[in-house]
Amino acid sequence: MAEPAVAEPIATLAGEAISTEVSFRGERSGTAPLTWGQRAIWHAIRRTAPNDHYFNIGRVLPLADRGRPATVAATLDALARLVERHEALRTRLVPATADGGPSQWLADTGSLPVTIAPATGLPEAAAEAETLLDSLSATRFDYPAEWPLRAALVTVGDRVTHAVLVLCHLAADGHAAEVLVRDLRLLVRRGSAGRPPATTPLDLARGQHAEAGRRRGAAALAHWEAGFRAAPPTMFPEPCAEPRSPRFWTGRIVSPALARAVAAVAAAHRVSGSTVLLTASAALVAAGEGHRTAAVMPIVGNRAAEALRDLVSTLSQDGLFVLDLAAAERNTEDRDGDRYGDRDGDGEEKGNEAARFTDLLPAAHRAALRAYRAAVYDPVEWDALGERLRAEYGREVHPYCCFNDMRLVERPVPEGPRPTARVLAEELAEARRRTAFGFPATQDRVACRYCLHITEEGDALAVSLTADTAYLPPEAIRAHLYAMEELIVTSAAGSPPPIPGLRALLESAEGDRP
Repeated sequence: MAEPAVAEPIATLAGEAISTEVSFRGERSGTAPLTWGQRAIWHAIRRTAPNDHYFNIGRVLPLADRGRPATVAATLDALARLVERHEALRTRLVPATADGGPSQWLADTGSLPVTIAPATGLPEAAAEAETLLDSLSATRFDYPAEWPLRAALVTVGDRVTHAVLVLCHLAADGHAAEVLVRDLRLLVRRGSAGRPPATTPLDLARGQHAEAGRRRGAAALAHWEAGFRAAPPTMFPEPCAEPRSPRFWTGRIVSPALARAVAAVAAAHRVSGSTVLLTASAALVAAGEGHRTAAVMPIVGNRAAEALRDLVSTLSQDGLFVLDLAAAERNTEDRDGDRYGDRDGDGEEKGNEAARFTDLLPAAHRAALRAYRAAVYDPVEWDALGERLRAEYGREVHPYCCFNDMRLVERPVPEGPRPTARVLAEELAEARRRTAFGFPATQDRVACRYCLHITEEGDALAVSLTADTAYLPPEAIRAHLYAMEELIVTSAAGSPPPIPGLRALLESAEGDRP
């Protein structure tokens, strides 16, 4: 492997930022169709353009926190080796031709532009890294002409304090971005990131388009067709308000109480926290729109196979989660009151109560697993299924309701005895005093009507809802987020709301909360 070449100068770092280039030389070149994950995000990019910078993925890697100091030359060398290690970073889009759809071209050699920005001290360096992250993320990629990685370094004196990476979503998803940050850290600190990934995007694409891959895709689409037929054609059938300008608003709630409550409900019912949040989202959307069945499209990572764990590529695709709320109510009617027992702690058995939110969780767990297993398919064939159903129904069939749990791992529940429901309720009430809400962003165009994103912020869950204001005006966005907190917190405290009362919960959540 050839040594990477670095453009001069790299040592005069005082004053304005400079641009340099780092050369790379990989082991092979080639072409292949897009993987199914790439096809899926390419469809989303085209629907969102020219605002498709929304899909850019940015990361900042601090390098001054520990370990030996990182020099500019060593960090540029590490960037070159990162590009050589991961073929996705030296792969570009080949536009569609008359003979077929877009494909991908892997280059063996090339050079990557890198910005080097000086700072006077560590606080200023951290701020400069965030500024670079924002500026590099703010514009769409030139997919056929630009490498899918934008990179910058921040320096104090002759040492690199931060590396900034912005990735094209055609090359990487959120998990892949974390792999790249890990590998770059290892390459800077140790000079090696270990054994290479077990497969490559080109090999994955060729396997998906082979006969065995197409059989798997057909089986997944059979799940989609059954789910589409069981659910309403869309979750948001009619506009309810004049759209705002910009049309799409993002509401965001940051709640320590929600983080604690999700973990408590998940542990009590032996499901994942992600399933609790997905079920709450589905149930509230269905209740708000008057549906008895919910259809939500969770973003599925598709990394269960060992060979895909460290692959840098876009593997995520939509799954289809279908939940029959009416079935939980019917099942509850067939059980006696002992199922619920003494909910209020007053010594009396309540008996024959309406189905509660937590009664949805066993079926939701199974529905989520089915969605995850059926999330690898050819988006071109998925489009064909949609067109066939559109012709049959006389209208578009699409939930326009998506869910993206962006956490790589869930925090484990602390060991030891669990607090009683009453103690937990008091702790959650106190934690809710720290809940914060705002509208941090607006956009002109998003290819969905309801997009829920889950992240973490310290000890809190951060839940963002980006919605079409023609279907969910800002006050409804706020209501959905506060209702989700209320729904899960009260469930954790031992009083899960009845399913028929979820619409009223949404209406009350539009009240006096800040």
